[in-house]
Amino acid sequence: MFWEKEIETLGQTEIKKLQLERINNSLNRISSTPFYKKFYEQKGFKVKPLKSLEQVPEIPFMTKEDLRQSYPSGFVVLDKSKVVRLHSSSGTTGTPTVIYHSKNDIENWSNMIARCLTMIGATSDDIFQNMMSYGLFSGGLGLHYGAEKIGMLVIPISSGNTQRQLKFMQDFQTTVIHITPSYALHIADIIRCMNISSELRLRIGLMGAEPYSESTRKKIESSINIDVFNSYGLSEMNGPGVAFECPEKEGMHFWEDNFYLEVINPATGETLADGEEGELVISAINREAMPLLRYRTRDLAFVYPEKCRCGRTHRRISRIKGRTDDMFIIGGVNIFPSQIEHVLMKIPEVGSNYQIILWTKGALDKLTVKIEVNPESFAGDLRQLTSLRETISHKIKDEIIVTPIIELVEHGSLPPSEGKAVRVVDTRPNKNC
Repeated sequence: MFWEKEIETLGQTEIKKLQLERINNSLNRISSTPFYKKFYEQKGFKVKPLKSLEQVPEIPFMTKEDLRQSYPSGFVVLDKSKVVRLHSSSGTTGTPTVIYHSKNDIENWSNMIARCLTMIGATSDDIFQNMMSYGLFSGGLGLHYGAEKIGMLVIPISSGNTQRQLKFMQDFQTTVIHITPSYALHIADIIRCMNISSELRLRIGLMGAEPYSESTRKKIESSINIDVFNSYGLSEMNGPGVAFECPEKEGMHFWEDNFYLEVINPATGETLADGEEGELVISAINREAMPLLRYRTRDLAFVYPEKCRCGRTHRRISRIKGRTDDMFIIGGVNIFPSQIEHVLMKIPEVGSNYQIILWTKGALDKLTVKIEVNPESFAGDLRQLTSLRETISHKIKDEIIVTPIIELVEHGSLPPSEGKAVRVVDTRPNKNC
């Protein structure tokens, strides 16, 4: 099968040879498509075969705005009769980005997901509860098909309706869940309140769709006694399964037989070396319906320079720090929400939910963090809460330099997340994030 160990342990020489072959195959199909030819001509690039991977940077970048301008089907290279599915970005405003798939594209995507699941020890004996949204969002269906391919019993329950989620976990003895980390924290709270941990058989949690910190992973693992693995993907590159953690949990293996990876300086476009943090640029080199070359993801990470202890040879990317468009600026300091989360999830008194509020006082931008506190901590006297507030403020300042305003609120006061979390509320009249 395509996800067997031989693919995962190809030498880098063989991987690079395969990548060059598949990039040139994509360029060949692009060259006969009027829309692509015009797109590259406008950027001063003549479509031609590459002699080596060192020539990849000669291909112009592609951006989300390019995909929007090509709406609805500009970058499709197959006849519409051979296209079997489309997915779209989860954005709610503006022109959506749409990605098309052939039958072979869906099969390859499912194989990659099967590879990911097999790598972390999932088998046909597992019960897989898919708690991601289904539909145009690619997260739900992507994992669904891969899980079925290895024979898992799939419960396509989608997101939300927490009481029903827990009932199905109990009744069907779910062992593997696919969920956003923010919703996992909420679920963990409910499990604790209902005291039903002993009735569950959960063992593996697949987390994705939003950045989260290592502290959050550890909090989820300890709260519901589950092994959490990080997944990376984006709809423009199929969806989940572009990269995935192995049991070592030191970075995510990037499946280089299907994608070509670069890391660039987001300001200059300069290619960065392994170990240097920058923006991921990804090429879909094994897709029939809609190959995309050198797509700027806006996701920030780095490539591990050393090989993984697990023996797999596909290179690893770090946990996603955030997106360039997630970053906000306070007092001239660049801040990512994940930096604040990293601090909060290490503090035992802090609950599972928080909210970052950006606002303006006079000419100055301000940062407030509302934080739910565990019930037993909130019941403490005023001096204890004051001490906790000061501790949190100091720890966050040490991480981001800026001194935040801390508001401690009761457990359950903030809106719970049953999908992608809305962590940042920006009320400033002139947003600079």
